[in-house]
Amino acid sequence: MRKTFNTPYKEALRERILAASGVKRAGLVLKGAKVLNVFTRELEEADVAVQDGFIVGIGAYRGEEEHDLTGRIICPGFIDGHIHLESSMVRPEEFERAVLPHGTTAVVTDPHEIANVAGTEGIEYMLRETEGLLLDVYVMLPSCVPAAAMEESGAVLQAEELRRFYDNDRVLGLAELMNAPGTIAAEDGVLSKLEDAARMKKRVDGHAPGLSGKALNAYCTAGVASDHECCKKEEALQKLRRGQWIMIREGTAARNLEALISLCKDPWASRCMFVTDDKHPGDLRRLGHMDWIIRRAVLLGADPVTAVLMATLYPAQYFGLRENGAVAPGYRADLAVLTDLEEMRVERVYKNGRLAAENGRVLHKGIPSAVCKKGADGLGGESFQSVFHSFCMAPVRTQDLKLEPEGDTVRVIQLTPKELLTRERLEPWTHVAGFPPGVDPARDIVKLAVFERHKGTGHKGVGFLGGYGLKAGAVATSVAHDSHNLIVAGVSDSDMALAAEAVRKAEGGIAVVKGGTLLGILPLPIGGLMTPMTAQAVDEKLEELKRLAAGLGVREGIDPFMTLAFVSLPVIPALRLNTCGLIDVERQEILEVSFGETQFRNEKVGGKLYGSGENISPERK
Repeated sequence: MRKTFNTPYKEALRERILAASGVKRAGLVLKGAKVLNVFTRELEEADVAVQDGFIVGIGAYRGEEEHDLTGRIICPGFIDGHIHLESSMVRPEEFERAVLPHGTTAVVTDPHEIANVAGTEGIEYMLRETEGLLLDVYVMLPSCVPAAAMEESGAVLQAEELRRFYDNDRVLGLAELMNAPGTIAAEDGVLSKLEDAARMKKRVDGHAPGLSGKALNAYCTAGVASDHECCKKEEALQKLRRGQWIMIREGTAARNLEALISLCKDPWASRCMFVTDDKHPGDLRRLGHMDWIIRRAVLLGADPVTAVLMATLYPAQYFGLRENGAVAPGYRADLAVLTDLEEMRVERVYKNGRLAAENGRVLHKGIPSAVCKKGADGLGGESFQSVFHSFCMAPVRTQDLKLEPEGDTVRVIQLTPKELLTRERLEPWTHVAGFPPGVDPARDIVKLAVFERHKGTGHKGVGFLGGYGLKAGAVATSVAHDSHNLIVAGVSDSDMALAAEAVRKAEGGIAVVKGGTLLGILPLPIGGLMTPMTAQAVDEKLEELKRLAAGLGVREGIDPFMTLAFVSLPVIPALRLNTCGLIDVERQEILEVSFGETQFRNEKVGGKLYGSGENISPERK
């Protein structure tokens, strides 16, 4: 991100050169520390001279301002190469407050979530909300809105809607290309997006779990340069051999670091980087951000210096951030001051040569946008209506949850602890007294429903979920990847309707209900994804809701909200449920479709988005 200066560029450069040569004192000198050289992997005991936000010298220097860092280690500020800021559930200003003390000075975000809710207005909102931050926030444009043909999102973004955003210097490319089948089939819409990115010489990130062989060759031929979905070393090695970079993900829901830790060494590490993808505020506050991934990698056996490079130099090289990722002359003075390389405790953070955080506390932060400053509730104004008022749906009634037996068996979406993958589980239809047909808490089968909330279509999908553990009540959330419709799980139709209604009335949120009583709710009025609350307040409320959900029986090892949020995403195998119905992801087939009272079984999608607001044709009824 190029900053502007108070003096013309040539004058600013002259001042930096004079300070570097020692003709004049530098504005700031950090003295006596060991400097981590990311190019030679050495620790050099030297001063770091800073002028006008840039590092101008490593050696012996005098400064107008001097800070003694004897016994400390200076390394580059950390870079998260792939994150959805919306997953933090807080505004970007509050996200900055959470990550700066942990040494993060830059992130590359994909505003995919808010774009699925509010389209280009959602992207504009995120650009506006991040433009004044001290934290560098770069953007990759959402490539798949909606994520798949079998989705009902709030918007559909084609190449022509995205094209104008490339004029923004902070836009680095095209985000995770989830439509791997469309890419491999050379679909025209996908090619148009790839053409725009290529013409602007921008990166294209990937998302293609399990892709291999000729299909992987085709995907790489299209210009897709990375992947963050690898769960096994063998898959990552295949993609490395074909020239892709591997983003090793360690977030809240998906954690692949342990499986891929052997890549954190030569010859592979220089083509890998650490990312979080999705990170809840509680994890940011208690565990940390990129510092926590580095620390964990070291505990798992990675070389500390290599681990630091995977969160600094390597992501900077991948994204072409030529002024980031190193402590060297000509680079930005974005610095993390560490007590040591093993424990990775960040003591101080300098951003653009200014002390921004110390001992976990933010001292200096950016100037946030005024987008969310209007109104008594901290929201609103006339702009971004589709962001702040994103719900358009009728009230949810108990009868909307009814699902009568058809045949002798029921398909259950079976969760996999600590993973996003699911599997199909076939069970006999049962009707246990006191529960709706098909629900059997003793066999860990609960009801699941997804309601369209963007266009008022009234579409819904109803099915069953296993491995969640719920014994009573219901849980509902408007965070439901990637289209973010309203998803609810429960053992009682009336409780499910109450939980869903609580979220609808709040215009987004997470709710827990038991026995006809709303036990708790976290409102998320910004696109149904975020809140103006502080990270601490969100963390405390989430922990309260998690305790309530655990009290209803949600299994240990299952995040009751983050896990539920991915059950509707039809791009991750094997079985999903959304407003189009029950979907076999691997075969791209709708197994059961539910719109109102009408149901269909074993319907081939054939590329058509059923449930896009059109009525199903009479011949299909």
